[in-house]
Amino acid sequence: MDTDGTHDGQRVRADHVPRPTRPGLVSPVQGLAPPRPAHAPSVGPGLTDWLSTPRPEAGPGIWRFGYRPREGREPEEATDRALLSGAVISFLACVLVWSLLSNNYIPYTDLPLKLFTPRDWWDLGGDPVDGRGTAGLQAYMLLVTCAVVVWFSRLGSWGPAFERLVAARGPQARVAGAVAGALFVLLLIGTNTLTVLGLVGDHLPYAEMSRGTRTVVTVLVYTVVTAPVLVFFARLARKPGPGHQARQAPSSPVPAAGAPSENLTWTEVRDAGMAEVADRLGAEVVAGRMNDVDFVRIRRAWETVRADPSRARAFAESVRDKGAGACVHPSGARELPVRAARHDLLARQVLLGTVQDGERNPYARRGSGIALDPGVLGTSLLAIGPSGAGKTSRLVRPVVESLALQALAGQAAVVVVASTGAALGPDEGYDVVVRVGDPDSVYDLDLYGGTTDADEAATLLAEGFVGDLPGVDVRRAATALAQLLGPFRAAYGRFPAVPELRELLDHVPVALAGLREALEAAGQHRMLRELDARERQQGAPADPGPALADRVALLDRPAFAGFFDTTGAGRPFSLRALEHPLRVRVDLPERGHADASRMLARLLLAQFNASAAARTDRTLFALLAFDDASHTLTPEAVRGIQRLRSANAGVLLTLRTLDDVPEALRTPLLGAVGCRMAFSGVTTWDGKRFAETWGTEWVETRDVTHRTVFADQPLTRAIHAFRKLVSGKAVTTDAVTVRQVERERWSASDLAHVVPPGHAVISLTSVRGERAAPLLVRLGGQD
Repeated sequence: MDTDGTHDGQRVRADHVPRPTRPGLVSPVQGLAPPRPAHAPSVGPGLTDWLSTPRPEAGPGIWRFGYRPREGREPEEATDRALLSGAVISFLACVLVWSLLSNNYIPYTDLPLKLFTPRDWWDLGGDPVDGRGTAGLQAYMLLVTCAVVVWFSRLGSWGPAFERLVAARGPQARVAGAVAGALFVLLLIGTNTLTVLGLVGDHLPYAEMSRGTRTVVTVLVYTVVTAPVLVFFARLARKPGPGHQARQAPSSPVPAAGAPSENLTWTEVRDAGMAEVADRLGAEVVAGRMNDVDFVRIRRAWETVRADPSRARAFAESVRDKGAGACVHPSGARELPVRAARHDLLARQVLLGTVQDGERNPYARRGSGIALDPGVLGTSLLAIGPSGAGKTSRLVRPVVESLALQALAGQAAVVVVASTGAALGPDEGYDVVVRVGDPDSVYDLDLYGGTTDADEAATLLAEGFVGDLPGVDVRRAATALAQLLGPFRAAYGRFPAVPELRELLDHVPVALAGLREALEAAGQHRMLRELDARERQQGAPADPGPALADRVALLDRPAFAGFFDTTGAGRPFSLRALEHPLRVRVDLPERGHADASRMLARLLLAQFNASAAARTDRTLFALLAFDDASHTLTPEAVRGIQRLRSANAGVLLTLRTLDDVPEALRTPLLGAVGCRMAFSGVTTWDGKRFAETWGTEWVETRDVTHRTVFADQPLTRAIHAFRKLVSGKAVTTDAVTVRQVERERWSASDLAHVVPPGHAVISLTSVRGERAAPLLVRLGGQD
């Protein structure tokens, strides 16, 4: 129970898990929390706040941590001219109404004040008798003035007018506008136009004060009066713009105030009769020895106990002995060396960025965070973008990092395939690092995918070796390989190594004779017939043997000597190990051996499709991520990607352009994946494919027709002539036509030229069939 059933050995095969890649990656000391990396939830009270933060149910791709749905409807955008005219007219009307009120031109204005104040404050004519009535009248008029100003400010949209006409021109313009407004209000107060100073200072007993006291009191009066004005306009000058607020939205969650989290009390554990275990776990949280990975990992272990009560004793002993380090990952790691993105392990999400607050996105989604989780990655994701667009740093690494954390919590298995030197985190963050072509690599790669069936191994090899060749039948190639692999395994109890397989495909007489003698000695007459069939097909017009031999020769190079060993001397990694929570990185020698690297990438994709579908235990989500999937996809691979959704698995594919995929596969590929992502800088012909995939939508358009007005009356003609002389334009009338038309959600031109740098357009589909329309996203989960 300490390892949740995953400590079964050291060989990396279907029934084994590896030891750490580096010797220094060992279990932490009991009772001590691992070092907290950047962007991780803090321990102790920080973990409490993290657990108590609400995570409401939301659509696919929404960052649920502290998410609050945007309420209301999108306001209608007014033109700059309409905003300016509305603000000016409402200001003039406000001044007129305030003047009429202050000069008593509107009768019975002060009637509410006199109804709710003592009668001895007023004489028979309604004038104040003493200072009490005067002060009450001044305060009342000040409140009326404030009400009038607030009402006209809302009527004339003074706030939106200031933001668009002044603040939108930059921070300096915002500060200048705020300073001008403050000076104007202070001028009204200083000239006693607004009776604020009179209300505060006219009723103080100055005559009974000394000169020094009067000076101090006067300064205090001015401070009390001007301080609110200065604070208001200072906040206006420092107020962030709408774009900044949108960017900060996902990183400013609002915890559930005063709502105790049931997770912190481990109520289910206590109700199951394990009060001691629940107390120990609660003490680990209070003492700050538990982080987010520990919490999720132990909770998952408790779920296995609920499914199998026989594990309860082992679970209790593990928690009693190790506290927050109970049920630890087989590597002993409780945290990654560093986090480059923001994660929420409770919702299994990683934050990619923020939905841009612009008209291209739905109003309800603007400013919300965009996140990925197994629920959408299970439909697979395809990302297209040129070099330098940020595919590795802003997509692949955050996703791989999220799945690596989930692997430490016993929830996922992740394999990432990249070229040597790709920035995908330190080696200490992985359980297995396969450096193909590096003699110092701890692990090797199993070419046969861990299978012992010759036909299955031949199918996988044929797909990886010649699946991209247009003139070669993959099924015939698989048959040719099976006619060699089956006899070899029957004779020697293993599959051939790369040099041995090359000799057999090249029809080397010594190799074939030795295999024939071994089969005759073992009495494998059926396998002899297979070998005879291969010899008869050798040299036929459609024989795939030469093509297979050429591809195997790419691996039979001095740089790969010692790799792909089948004798049992090495430590081969097989994708059959996906039933365990592994973190795997495969480094391919893309620079020196580009063709061999692409062939191995095709082979890994074929093995992943087969292994993920063949898993007996699919509770772990499995992901295969390609930092560059160029020349990797084949027709069979695309069909296999479509079947991953039901196997609780998915793939992440990144391409520089769709031209790296055979033309016949471009449309099926876009249809096979559920999530699509177009980075800034894609070409128009790539954008055309995305535009066709995303389809069209109904939008409302407004067509304005300008028609010149011809006047019949002489006076009207003279007025029109004067207006034309002043404005330089003829007098026209506008005819507005509103229509519903069907347009592309994103056109090829928009994808190529409108998407700004550091942004991407992404559409998501969940495994349950929920869809999110294409959204323009500002990438960068920490910005």
